[in-house]
Order: sequence, then structure tokens, then C-alpha cells
Amino acid sequence: MSKIHMVLQGKGGVGKSFISSVIAQYKQSKGQKPLCIDTDPVNATFWGYKALNVRKLEIMEGDEINPRAFDAVVELAAAATGDVIIDNGASSFVPLSHYLISNEVPALLEELGHELVIHTVITGGQALEDTVSGFRALVSQFPMPSTFVVWLNQYWGPIEHEGKGFEQLKAYKDHKDRVSAIVMIPQLKEETYGRDIAEMLQARQTFDEALAMESLTIMTRQRLKIFKGKLFEQLEAAAVL
Repeated sequence: MSKIHMVLQGKGGVGKSFISSVIAQYKQSKGQKPLCIDTDPVNATFWGYKALNVRKLEIMEGDEINPRAFDAVVELAAAATGDVIIDNGASSFVPLSHYLISNEVPALLEELGHELVIHTVITGGQALEDTVSGFRALVSQFPMPSTFVVWLNQYWGPIEHEGKGFEQLKAYKDHKDRVSAIVMIPQLKEETYGRDIAEMLQARQTFDEALAMESLTIMTRQRLKIFKGKLFEQLEAAAVL
């Protein structure tokens, strides 16, 4: 059974493309060749990772999103023999979500022998409330058998509200049976790990590409190796992946 990994969150700039790239790199590390698709009409960041052979799908017709363009996403996913990773931008979040739900795509994919796994992001700081609301909306709107993986991105601060962590929040408690895994993106110290990761992301490099660069210092490569290891260790423990 192929798994269709779709990264969805209505809030922009929360790390969706980074998460898509991490999933793809993890799959590659297991000897797989996932089909990677970028549907972001504004910032096709995922497509910028040349080592991941990302396919960019144009969904704009003039100045508007053409919902029928999403048919191509379903066709590609349906025909895939391996896993598929789809990165979607904030600007197309509402049209794509409506398309998937109104066309009963999750059920269709199941009939075709695929499993839809929705990855969503929760961030700390000012975007916490918006991303938690986005998670709640997704879980409420997408029917079974869709399952969810929640990524906790601490870049903007701790993920907590009134002293409560994500797993203590009502939004999670009400829907925890739908969440197959929680992945915590390690907190970054700006002057060391933060700078190393930021430069790697800016260059649209994979971990392996960066680690192979002799121009990087030994300690930069060491920190990238540690960060990659902490992420992949969590993905290894997530049965849904």
C-alpha cells in the first residue's frame, strides 16, 4: 500500500516545505524513491530541492486557482507505486482542502489501495492559536480513514498555552485518536544550530548534500548530523511512516 503524505496548514511560513523535505529525505534514506510534488503557487520552496526531484504542478489559471488542476495531483497519487509527498502552500490551502473533501478523495484513495496521511504543523509564539485552530479544522473536516502526524515547530518559542503543552490542550485531547504520531522539531540555538540549519535551508540543500560539503566546518557538519539524527529517530518510531 502506498502512502500519500500531504502537508497541510493554513498558516504560512510555519515550515511546511521543510517538513516535506525531511519526509522525502527520510524515505530516501530507507532506499525508497518517493514521488515529490509541490502545489504551492506562490513560494515553491519544496520544488527548489533539486536532489529530491520534486515535480511542480501549476494550479493557477490567470490570477486564480483552478480547482480542476488538483485532478492532476490525484492522478499522480493514484498511479504511484511508492509513497507520495505533497507540499501545499498557505494560499491554496482552502481550495485544496475543499477539493479533497467535496470530491471524497480520502475514500477514493483508500479504494485504490492508498493511505492518506496528513501532516500538519503547530508552532509556538504568536502563531500558536492559529496553527492549533488549523489542526482542529483539519481533523474535523477530513473523515476517517485519514490519519494525522503533528509536527511541533518550536522555532518561534515553546509550544504551550497557559503552561499546557500541546498534548494537554483540548484540541489534541478531543482528537488524539486521529493522531498517529507527534514529531518534535528540536529547538535551535540561533548562534549555532539555528544558523547552520538556516543556511542549509536557504541553499535548498538536503542534509546529505550539506554533510558532504568539505567547505563547511567540522562542527557545522556535526551539528547538522545531530539534528538530522534526532528527526529521523522520531520518524523511525512513527509506525505511520
